[in-house]
Amino acid sequence: MKVLIFLGTVRNSTPPRPARLGERVAKACLAAFNALHVDHEIELVDALDYPLEPVFKPHFSYSKSQVPEKLDTLAKKIASADGYIMVSPEYNHSMSPALANLLNHFGSSLFSYKPSAIVTYSAGQWGGMRAAIGMRTFLSELGCLPVSSMIHVPKAQNVFSEDGDLVDGEDQNEWLGYFGRTLNQLVWWAQASACYKEQVDPHSLAPAFTKDPGQRNAP
Repeated sequence: MKVLIFLGTVRNSTPPRPARLGERVAKACLAAFNALHVDHEIELVDALDYPLEPVFKPHFSYSKSQVPEKLDTLAKKIASADGYIMVSPEYNHSMSPALANLLNHFGSSLFSYKPSAIVTYSAGQWGGMRAAIGMRTFLSELGCLPVSSMIHVPKAQNVFSEDGDLVDGEDQNEWLGYFGRTLNQLVWWAQASACYKEQVDPHSLAPAFTKDPGQRNAP
């Protein structure tokens, strides 16, 4: 299985400190995934590496000859992946605008019939869990239904170092078990989906909307 982990924050300045807190959480997710699922592939997609145009224009709105190279490369990665991990902070009880903006550049047909996992964090006590509730709806609409277990990391700056390692005093086995519950569900569903797609092409049963929004209309 190939999994993409999206780091959905682009703020790299302070205050508050430390900057790019989500990077620690993403690195911790990468380490946990590699420890638990050595036979599978995982790749980090950092929203900071994809500066987007000030005027919104999604990947599917460009002609093939004019689509920006980085956007096209990411579209191909999304299409080839078997599952996704979405890492987001919480802004006003909602997911990161940077993550939503990046994902909205791609059609749901690239994500559909694959699972996703939700990982949220915060510098405070709630761990971004309120953002996670809205992410369930957002990811379901993309077609990559989130698994039931989620990962929330409160006071992440006190849990993970800059390298994504646990700080002294944190229990390695407890955290690996906590991450593992979600990551194991993700891999199980990714394998189940991939196997069944070999028998039945889901896009033949429910074709993607590729022409105009009117394809969604009732008769």
